[in-house]
Amino acid sequence: MEKTIPLEKPAQVKPEKIKFTPYQVTVIVLLALTQFSVVLDFMVMSPLGDMLMKSMSLTPTQFGLVVSAYGISAGISGLLTAGFADKFDRKKLLQFFYVGFILGTLFCGLATNYPMLIAARIVTGIFGGVIGSISMAIVADIFPLQQRGRVMGFMQMGFGASQVLGIPISLYIANAWDWKAPFIMIVGFATIILVAITLKLKPVIQHLDIKNERNALNHLLHTIKQRHYRTGFLATALLSLGGFMMMPWGSAFAVNNLHVSQEQLPLLFMVGGVSTLFIMPLVGRFSDKIDKNLLFAIASIWMIAVVLVYTNLTPVPLWVVMIFNVLMMIGIMSRMVPSMALVSALPEMHDRGAFMSINSSLQQIAGGLAAGVGGMIVVQKDKFSPLEHYNTLGIVVSVLSLFGIYAVFRVSKMVKAKAAATAN
Repeated sequence: MEKTIPLEKPAQVKPEKIKFTPYQVTVIVLLALTQFSVVLDFMVMSPLGDMLMKSMSLTPTQFGLVVSAYGISAGISGLLTAGFADKFDRKKLLQFFYVGFILGTLFCGLATNYPMLIAARIVTGIFGGVIGSISMAIVADIFPLQQRGRVMGFMQMGFGASQVLGIPISLYIANAWDWKAPFIMIVGFATIILVAITLKLKPVIQHLDIKNERNALNHLLHTIKQRHYRTGFLATALLSLGGFMMMPWGSAFAVNNLHVSQEQLPLLFMVGGVSTLFIMPLVGRFSDKIDKNLLFAIASIWMIAVVLVYTNLTPVPLWVVMIFNVLMMIGIMSRMVPSMALVSALPEMHDRGAFMSINSSLQQIAGGLAAGVGGMIVVQKDKFSPLEHYNTLGIVVSVLSLFGIYAVFRVSKMVKAKAAATAN
């Protein structure tokens, strides 16, 4: 009985009563804005997809390769930097890669043909793909597990904000000028964020106090060899395979299959984004209050049901398309927050940077491969024809989501075992 007393007291402290310090709030804002810019750069490819395919006369396969170029280069970059991720101040790493991301995005805005666009996306991926893992490592260093669900919720609001503000504004600018204009806008915004990070973010060097004599390559191999880490990597890869397989074709499917006009696209994405801004904080709180694995499983089943119906839709009123987009966002975001919070709890402090880099790399590579495979499945006879076999993608995504439920369940068991061992 004496051993159970100290274990019960922490359980009586409600997670929402653990207040964020003013500096923690500043960190959340900076990382959320950083995520916003990086996510917007990647996400804007989907709503610009139909315009870009028509402008450059790209086939679905070619457009899939444009999306894949970012993901695969980002993944390879993450693997190459994983061994160094725990050997430097995380603030300096964030600054370095963010500068490279800004330059890559600028090159995207200057591209005039398909090969140049592919090259620009590769450069952007090399730098932008690592930023998410660095941010996750910073979160894991600064915030305890009891707060991470809410932190992840706020950070993922960058996803919703990119749809509420970024994507509609980007589409408006693209309709007024051309598809290149949104990338120039992102460059200006990201430059302001870079200055704020330089001035406001303190060095993140706690991990450097833990001596690690391994060189970069050995540190990378050591991290990969950990069986429980590999389980987390698998869960992340499955989530990415399912998520990225449908996303690149969102605007093309809406325009050519559901008869949504280019002028209506900004409103469609804005409604989905507004819903996400309300959903994310709620999901973050639920993730800290109830079992994260249970929340993930419920959200996955929800998403599967919505995806199977949506991918088989024929032309319907705009409000119906909006409802389905909101329902799909609920499922996607409610999976992302608890799963990322669980995965972030797997690594030890001295492995976090390498773990997050590898995890992000596999996420990007899996997403890139999924976009490429999706481009091979989806068929479009000409620029204005409906997309064919989009419902096949829905089935593939649903199957991958079922495997994802099992993978996250295994991660959850490992995290609980780790917490119990620490408590004892």
